[in-house]
Amino acid sequence: MPIMFDKTDLLKLAKTPMPFGKYKGRLLIDLPEHYLLWFSKKGFPEGKLGELLQLSLEIRINGLEYLVEPMKKFPTVH
Repeated sequence: MPIMFDKTDLLKLAKTPMPFGKYKGRLLIDLPEHYLLWFSKKGFPEGKLGELLQLSLEIRINGLEYLVEPMKKFPTVH
């Protein structure tokens, strides 16, 4: 089943820190691929965080990080 995401999800990947675990505090888009692959095997967290982690993995696998990189410079929106 394809991942459905909101247009703001790319910005969220560029601005949201991982809330727990070994990489707590690292931006979701900057999480290592092996960590995202581990989640894909063990199961992504429920809810929006899991969706964003799945999207981050898809972006990384397809070499599309360049789409999110410039967004790291945008002001944080609440």
